[in-house]
Amino acid sequence: MDQFARGPFNAHYEERLEPAALRAQRVARALEQMEIAGLDALLVWKDENVRYLTDLRPQLIAGKSTALNGALLIPGQAPILLCSGGEVDRVRQTMPWIQEVHAVPIIEERDLVAGMVRDILGPLLREHGILNAGKSVARSPRLGLDEANMVFYSELTGQFPNLRVVDGDSPMLAARRHKLPGEIVLLEEATAIADAVTAAAVAASQEGARECDVAAAGMATLFRLGGEYAHVMTPFVASGEHMAPPHRITSDKLIRHGDLVFIDIGACWNGYFGDMARTVVCGTPSRRQQEVFSAVYAALHEGIAAMRPGNTNVDAMRAFHAGAARYGLADRFFSLFIGHGVGIGANEPPYVGETLPGAPTYAFEPGMVFAIEPLIWVPGVRGGGGVRLEEMVLITEGDPHIMSRAPFDQRLLLA
Repeated sequence: MDQFARGPFNAHYEERLEPAALRAQRVARALEQMEIAGLDALLVWKDENVRYLTDLRPQLIAGKSTALNGALLIPGQAPILLCSGGEVDRVRQTMPWIQEVHAVPIIEERDLVAGMVRDILGPLLREHGILNAGKSVARSPRLGLDEANMVFYSELTGQFPNLRVVDGDSPMLAARRHKLPGEIVLLEEATAIADAVTAAAVAASQEGARECDVAAAGMATLFRLGGEYAHVMTPFVASGEHMAPPHRITSDKLIRHGDLVFIDIGACWNGYFGDMARTVVCGTPSRRQQEVFSAVYAALHEGIAAMRPGNTNVDAMRAFHAGAARYGLADRFFSLFIGHGVGIGANEPPYVGETLPGAPTYAFEPGMVFAIEPLIWVPGVRGGGGVRLEEMVLITEGDPHIMSRAPFDQRLLLA
């Protein structure tokens, strides 16, 4: 398997990714996890789960995630797509692997949702034998559901009281945790685009530019290279004192000489996310800024070095803290996890460095992919005392493979 980005096109002059084969492999993984969970059917509404099963790239409306498009997976059947009426004609013309598609309303208005459950979803479940699935074994049929709003859940359970609606998101997360070789190819390509986006934004980080100018330069490169979305809906560019504490939005603040500039835009390509970030300086850094940057740099590399089979996310967390401790900053980490899984989901389990109650311990296993993003900030530093550095990391049988390649600002490293 290549560990670099060959190119985003379906070229004839060399072997590249076969989308149909990858799609079939993903569906097979989901079916395997369904069987383990004892599900008769699986209904998903999360954008990343719908894409994983169907490859639908929909129009997304802000604030309507899990309310626009769904997919129903039944053993022995191709995934059935439930999508906005605006998508149906395109799906029928351009996605021949979808054998059955139904238009559904936005899942929020009670009467429309009730009609959809009664007249679209209910007949589907009957036609495919799901509502009768439990009769032969004297149990209720089990429908896995990943995420849905309350009006849909109440209509589903109210209209079909014999249907047992259970957790369908955990099986999907289990299917997605270890990336298939084809998924890694797509992640490499998304990360290559993210590197280019970051380079454009770094070049725009000049005295007198605004944070929004920097974000615009990055986003222009993202779309020029065929990217779909930034890693987050709100591209993250923060400069100077906006990084202490981090303001996780882009504003009209002017970048000034001596400001640290943090850039976290990333890229989505073919449904997969490249999530990487850099902090640079406009002009000449102060000694304190160099100390913070060097602590984050050491934490990043020492933590990644611990991400190998045989170690856990707890082992990596200790390594992150050890790297920062050499600069006296182990107690200044941002109050958020230090790393998260990434794939067809922009942010997904497992997590590294999560400190909230219930955080599980995971062993690192080949095929896991993480975005590792330590952030340390200290108050009262002129030009800002907050630094985050982020890399895309693939767990292998040996050393971790760092997908991202954007350079680090050497002016900020202590000699």
